[in-house]
Amino acid sequence: MSNQGQQQVDVTTLDLNQLIEVKRQLEQELQHLTSSFGQLKGAQAKFKACIESVESVKPENEGKTTLIPLTSSLYVPGKLADLENVIVDVGTGYYVEKSTKDAIKMYKEKVEFVTKNLETLQETIVRKQDNLQTVNEISRVKAIQQREAALKAQA
Repeated sequence: MSNQGQQQVDVTTLDLNQLIEVKRQLEQELQHLTSSFGQLKGAQAKFKACIESVESVKPENEGKTTLIPLTSSLYVPGKLADLENVIVDVGTGYYVEKSTKDAIKMYKEKVEFVTKNLETLQETIVRKQDNLQTVNEISRVKAIQQREAALKAQA
């Protein structure tokens, strides 16, 4: 088992208690990574929704009353007055005016960035799951060996 920045350990040399501790650590790491994966998926979906919102700014909608998203769950009625520019959230509560073309480009870049991170994170999750499965198998074998040794000692 190895991680970047951590030394490699031959888990077959660990005793059962050490294996249980390694298993616990791997389970915690997997839980954290899985949670992060879900959060990134949510961010990806948000950016894709932003692209759709900006793409919905069309000449046929000029002057019509529409629902304008302030958050993912809060919309207010408004009218499209400027079809060439939109106000976009650039993070940490800051908003800037961008052309619809630039806004779509920005959100597509964000989707691409998050997608790459999701791919990397998925690879890490798969490696951790493989490591956990290996530790579980070795733990099972060592537990059987301990029971057999205990039975031989009783005999």
